[in-house]
Amino acid sequence: MIREILVNSTNQETRIALIENNKLVEVFVERRFNRGIVGNIYKGKVTKVLPGMQSAFVNIGLDRDAFLYVGDISENILNIEEFIDEENIEDTDDEKVTSHSDVHIEDLLREGQEILVQIAKEPIGTKGPRITAHISLPGRYLVYMPTISHIGVSRKIEDEEERERLKQIMEKIKKGTGGYIVRTAAEGMDEEALKQDVELLQKIWKEIIQKTENSRAPKLIHEELGLLEKVIRDYFTDDTTLMLVDNETAYQQTIQFLDKINSRWINRVKLYTKKQPIFELYDIESQIEGALRSKVWLKSGGYIVINQTEALVSIDVNTGRYIGKKSLEETVFKTNKEAVSEIVRQIRLRNLGGIIVVDFIDMEEEEHRKEVLDLLENELKKDKSRTNVLTIEEIGLVAITRKRVKQSLERELTQVCPYCRGTGRVKSIPTILLEIQREIINRIVINYDRDITIRVHPYIGEYLKNDNYFIVKELTEYFNIRINVKEDPNLHLEEYDIVFN
Repeated sequence: MIREILVNSTNQETRIALIENNKLVEVFVERRFNRGIVGNIYKGKVTKVLPGMQSAFVNIGLDRDAFLYVGDISENILNIEEFIDEENIEDTDDEKVTSHSDVHIEDLLREGQEILVQIAKEPIGTKGPRITAHISLPGRYLVYMPTISHIGVSRKIEDEEERERLKQIMEKIKKGTGGYIVRTAAEGMDEEALKQDVELLQKIWKEIIQKTENSRAPKLIHEELGLLEKVIRDYFTDDTTLMLVDNETAYQQTIQFLDKINSRWINRVKLYTKKQPIFELYDIESQIEGALRSKVWLKSGGYIVINQTEALVSIDVNTGRYIGKKSLEETVFKTNKEAVSEIVRQIRLRNLGGIIVVDFIDMEEEEHRKEVLDLLENELKKDKSRTNVLTIEEIGLVAITRKRVKQSLERELTQVCPYCRGTGRVKSIPTILLEIQREIINRIVINYDRDITIRVHPYIGEYLKNDNYFIVKELTEYFNIRINVKEDPNLHLEEYDIVFN
């Protein structure tokens, strides 16, 4: 795999494009006035304890209180020694530490109590952030977890000898209390590199403890790295052949950070100085625009349709203009196979999370269904986010669960349409005209009201003046009245005002 990283940075915004094998697969956006908060650590104050939901709300100094579930709390919160939610770290195949089913939120927390917590999920929609008391500090090669005494290795490191080698190194060099997860980037690294990560993470944790002891809630204790450093830490690997940065300050920041983690990669970073914007040269802008639309065309002429709702994301596969050559089954099979790689790319590019339901075109042959499912699972291995694939045999759907940490690209770059209020639809012309007719019929005083003025949006006014649906003709003849239509461009398409004279 060949990977390139493109950075477009200004004083107001940093945008980073991740390209794999000449395809845009992920986009990261951070704005000065709206920086991400996942990974930040706060000293918070409990405002509500809800036994019925086994959860609590905690004031951490943001606009909305944060949500804390009982499974994300250690019984000894300030010492933080017992539990971990490994969904916040990379997958490991080691035995997971599970929470006690008989632990109750009211036994652990009380209103007014001060606790140390970390942001696990960004605020999404009307929901506040989700937090955890299981602190995790990610480094380049390791994740340090003060709450447990567990050493695990990322599942993505598959070689058993390498896994055992890394575990033995960690047993030898770990310091103090707490546990570690060895990240995928540590594969092949020597003891010295891991030791440096251990010392850095221990230093950060000591600073957090000291600041916590000297602060009153609510208070930000530790801020996660900015977007640029985070992407370098998590995505810059030996596969990365080029990193182009179009801003001198961001370029120097990149060089300085790489010098700390792996100086031999510095020569792969270049300052972009051409006049044409970097995202235009690499056709990133148009692909971002495309990622905000629901329909995505495939090369064969088929297409997929992606729709996001509060509950889930639906993806529908269609043959479109592709008619195939041999048989209907072969046409469907080829379309589904082509759709798989594009579906996974769009999931990553749009940062879709939660439950994703894919409706592939029905295939008759079991062998074909299995091949498409295997292909989907293999493509998802490229994704750093945790995913799980389930099939719903009875109705031929495939469900993907993907860990949601922050808002999707659509939610990040767009807002609810003030015109349709987020539905994507407005009332039809006949519906609005018939509503106007009903209101006049219900309100008119027969033999008293003679003149009626209807104030409407110009688009509706055209239909009333032309009387395409005979609304005006029917009313004037039946009630023996005059109807005047006045157009007001300031009105919403669905709004109207009726004045009786």
